[in-house]
Amino acid sequence: MHQLLLRCLGSFALIFAVSQVSLASSHREAPLIADDPLADNTDVYAFVSPDDPSTVTLIANYIPMQLPQGGPNYYTFGEDIRYEIHVDNDHTIVGDEITYRFTFTRMNQDPSTFFNIRLGAENIKATYVLERSLDGGNTFQTIVEEGIVPPYNIGPRSIESPVGLNSNYETLWESAITTASTGEMVFAGPADDPFFVDLGGIFDLGDSPRQGEDDISRDGLAQFNVHTLALKVPITTLKKKSAANTPADILDGDYVIGVWASASRPAMRTINSGDDIEDSGAYVQVSRLGMPLTNEAVIPIGMKDYWNALTPYQEAADLTLDPSFYNPELALYISPGAFAASVPAFSPLMIQSSSLGAFDFSNGGNGLFDLKGSAALDGTVLAAGSTYEDFLLPGANLPRSVDLWPIFHTGVPNLRPYQLATGKMGDPLAAGKPFINNFLPNGGDMLRLNMAVPPTPRDSDNFSSLGLVQAAVLGLTDGAFNSSAELQFIPNMDGFPNGRRLEDDVTRIELQAVSGIVLAAIGLWYDDYDAADPNASPVTEDLLSVLSYTTEVEMNDKPFRATFPYVAMPWRGTEVDHTNTINE
Repeated sequence: MHQLLLRCLGSFALIFAVSQVSLASSHREAPLIADDPLADNTDVYAFVSPDDPSTVTLIANYIPMQLPQGGPNYYTFGEDIRYEIHVDNDHTIVGDEITYRFTFTRMNQDPSTFFNIRLGAENIKATYVLERSLDGGNTFQTIVEEGIVPPYNIGPRSIESPVGLNSNYETLWESAITTASTGEMVFAGPADDPFFVDLGGIFDLGDSPRQGEDDISRDGLAQFNVHTLALKVPITTLKKKSAANTPADILDGDYVIGVWASASRPAMRTINSGDDIEDSGAYVQVSRLGMPLTNEAVIPIGMKDYWNALTPYQEAADLTLDPSFYNPELALYISPGAFAASVPAFSPLMIQSSSLGAFDFSNGGNGLFDLKGSAALDGTVLAAGSTYEDFLLPGANLPRSVDLWPIFHTGVPNLRPYQLATGKMGDPLAAGKPFINNFLPNGGDMLRLNMAVPPTPRDSDNFSSLGLVQAAVLGLTDGAFNSSAELQFIPNMDGFPNGRRLEDDVTRIELQAVSGIVLAAIGLWYDDYDAADPNASPVTEDLLSVLSYTTEVEMNDKPFRATFPYVAMPWRGTEVDHTNTINE
């Protein structure tokens, strides 16, 4: 549970900064990339494929907030950009072990018309080459030579009619799914934006859920499209080379991967004339993403472009960014934060300022630092002399160094104190119920996924978009799981922030985590818990208030597909109605 907590807290920390920046995951999250939408990485997902648990699906989305009706030059991938999905599976080797690189070529089949599609011809038509490196980027092998990007879903005359492509859009879209020469399933093309959030409310000084009597929360990304890169990869390809063919258990540390995505452009561009452009020089990273909301909701605006230019491995060595995780801005707007009264939408949320009567995790508090060097920490990763002591307890007044910082920089190990409070007998530092192990201490911001954790069936009554938060709730309160501190699969252990599923409500999860739900899960209960009363229940009003918090936008505007690439097909340009995006 601890791991869940830590993981959640980290992601939750992201949400902390939500009131200062966009909460649309990484849509337009930094000044420079906001001016370069073709290279803007909006979201990354990594999950064990629900219909094929022997594989993991990796998804990276680009080009935010596409109007489906945005003609005549409809969106597609850029020609002069390297789009890459990176995988780290071995912390003993610095850098990526596996990289998938997409590069695109565009052509006009009928340059005599201003229409995008006419008489069977398609303009701005894209194809791609997919390369794979298994040696840290030293060499690349071409595994798809001429992949097809399906056309934009313009409308019935462009797609189905005899004067258009004379085809069915679903057929065109699904026919673009291909299999690489090395066995991966691959898709590159337009899709519905799977992220869901009330952008209008969040941008309006954290007004989510909206507080106006007649102001209804609504999904600000409803009926917008993105461009998706999706890979369905055998776990045998992704696991560490030295890992056994079968995991030892559902938290096997040899099955942890870190996943991030990037976009890079040539260092120089020379415009000789309107249509005569030359690109030259080495490729330079201009966008990257792992965990959702990091750059927009944690990193301050003056460092956002700098953050986008770093790899996670460079970030790990850059201590200038750490303070944003130790004392996240968003915590200022959650009780007992200094400005909590100014954000009434967050009133159900709170942060422990006197957990167990002793520990203050609000901004400027000491968290667990007062225990540094104490025998109470013996046997934990916080113990004196531990490899991680100085990282997790770096100093006074840095309260979230024990949860948010490791979530983004190392992941969470299945070690004390990062386990569920179940079995701890009231001592948050004791051993508890194993809950998560996605520990990969080899870089900065990545999605970290333990591939040994089985997927929760999407049609199960136990499936929840609250991911690890819901798994923690079950592990603490459900008789099927809280009667033993032994390792067992709890539904949604495969959810965010152990990887990220398309359905996961990361905005809500992160806000709850920022407000201390992860700390509570490992036994650092809310302030209204009376630790001196042996009959007191930790399920207090404060805990229930945080658990019941909602932004009122809790699901995507389109159902996800049950099969690869799992994202929904893109909205059609002739059917969207952006006046009708109210959350039902």
